[in-house]
Amino acid sequence: MVCYQCGCHLSEQDYCTSCGADVSLYKKILSMSNHYYNEGLEKANVRDLTGAIDSLEQSLKFNSRNVEARNLLGLVYYEIGECTEAMSEWILSMNVEPKKNIASDYIQRIQNNPTRYDSIRQTMRKFNQALEYCKQGSKDLAVIQLKKVLSLSPRFVKAHLLLALLHIDNEEWEKARKELSKVLNIDRGNTQALRYMQEVDKMLTPDDLDKSDKKRKKDDTVRYQSDNELIIQPGNLADGTRGGFSTVLNIFIGLILGAAVMYFLVLPATQRAAQDDAQQRVDTIAGQLDTKTNQIQQLENQITSLEKSKEQLEEQLDVYEGTEGKLKEMDQLFAAASTYLETKDTTLTAEKLDQIRENVKIEEASEEFQALYRVLLGIIGPELSASYHEAGFVSFRNDDYDSAIEKYLKAVYYDPSNAEALYDLGNAYRRKGDAVNAIATFNKVIDLFPDTDWARKAGQFLVDDMTE
Repeated sequence: MVCYQCGCHLSEQDYCTSCGADVSLYKKILSMSNHYYNEGLEKANVRDLTGAIDSLEQSLKFNSRNVEARNLLGLVYYEIGECTEAMSEWILSMNVEPKKNIASDYIQRIQNNPTRYDSIRQTMRKFNQALEYCKQGSKDLAVIQLKKVLSLSPRFVKAHLLLALLHIDNEEWEKARKELSKVLNIDRGNTQALRYMQEVDKMLTPDDLDKSDKKRKKDDTVRYQSDNELIIQPGNLADGTRGGFSTVLNIFIGLILGAAVMYFLVLPATQRAAQDDAQQRVDTIAGQLDTKTNQIQQLENQITSLEKSKEQLEEQLDVYEGTEGKLKEMDQLFAAASTYLETKDTTLTAEKLDQIRENVKIEEASEEFQALYRVLLGIIGPELSASYHEAGFVSFRNDDYDSAIEKYLKAVYYDPSNAEALYDLGNAYRRKGDAVNAIATFNKVIDLFPDTDWARKAGQFLVDDMTE
C-alpha cells in the first residue's frame, strides 16, 4: 500500500512516514475495497455470479483503481455472456495498469481468435434482433432468434432469461423451467431466475385434492390356509346338511329350468343384442371414416398454409438478419478499440470515433455501446484535446478565426474539463465578431469553472462588451 500523495510505501502508522500525510481514512477505504473484492471472489467460487458482481462493483466504488477487482468483474461478465461489459472492464483495467496486467491476455485471446470474435458479434446482433422482435410482438421469431443466440453462446444468461420469459408467456412451463435451470447452473444467485422459477413451480405443482376415507365392506367369506393353498368358503353357509337324494333332485330340476330359460329367453335376446351392436359398430366406423377423411383434408390444407407461412417467415428473417444496423455500429466501435489497443495512435482512433459520431446517435445507442464509447473517449480525450487546442492557437494567431473555432470546439469536445480551450473558444468568437456565441461561451466558462483565472478573464470580457 502506497501513499496517495507521495507514492511511498506506508507503514502501520496512520500517517505517511515520508510526507506526513494523514492516511487513516485512506487505509480504511482501501481495506473496504479489498474486503468487497474478497467477498466477490468467494461468491464467484461458489457460482453466485450475481452476488459477485454486486460485491465487485462495491469494491470499485471504494477504489476504482483496484485492478484485481476490475479484472475479476470482467471475468464474471464474460462467464454470463456479457462480452461487451467484460471488454469494457478489461480496457479500463489496462488504462489503470498498462504493464504486467492479465487483462491484456484476456483481450488478446479474444482478438486473436477470429471465430470467437465473430461469435461475439453474431451473439450481440442476434440478441438485439430478438429484443426488437419482442417489441414488435413477433414472439415466435424472437424464440427462433434466441435459440440461435444460445447455440453461439450457451452461457448467455440474458438470452436464457428472455427465452424463459417467452415460454412463460406461452404457458410452456416445462420449457421455461428448463431454461431457468440452465441459468441457475451458471449463476446460482440470479434473483430474476429465482423469481421466475418460483412462479413456474406454482403452475407445475397442482393443489392436493382432499381424499375421503372409504369404508371397506366386510368380506362375507371365510379364508384359511391349508398347507400351501388358500381355502375360501362362504361365511353364511348353513352348518346342517340335507339328505343326499333331495340335494341331487334339486340340482337336476335347477339344471332343467336353467336350460329352458337359456333357450327360450336368453339366447334370442342375446342374438338380437349382438346384431344391433354389430350394426351400430358398422355405422360408427362409417362415420369415423368420413370424419378422418375430412380431418386429413384439413390437415393437408394446414400443411400447405404452414409451408407458405414458413417461407414468408424465413424470407422476413433473412431480411432482418441482412440489415446493417447495430451490427455495423458495434463493428465500428470494436474496430476503434482494437486500433487503440494495437497502435496507441490517438489520432487514428479519434478519426474512427468521429465517423461513429457522424453516423450514430450515441444517446440512443445501447448502454453497452455508450459505455465502451465513453471509455475510449476518456482514454484518448485529454491528449487529443491538447493537440487540437495547440492547433487552434496557431490558427488564432494567424487571424484564421473560423479554423481556430473549429479546432477549439474539438478540443472542448474531447476534454470538457479543458477550461483554457473553452475560454479561447469564446475569445475566438469575440474576435470574429460573433457576439452571441462569445457571450454564451464566456458564461459557460464562468458556470463550469468558477473561482478560476479563466472565469475571471471571461467575466472581464463580458463587462467590457456590456460597457461598449
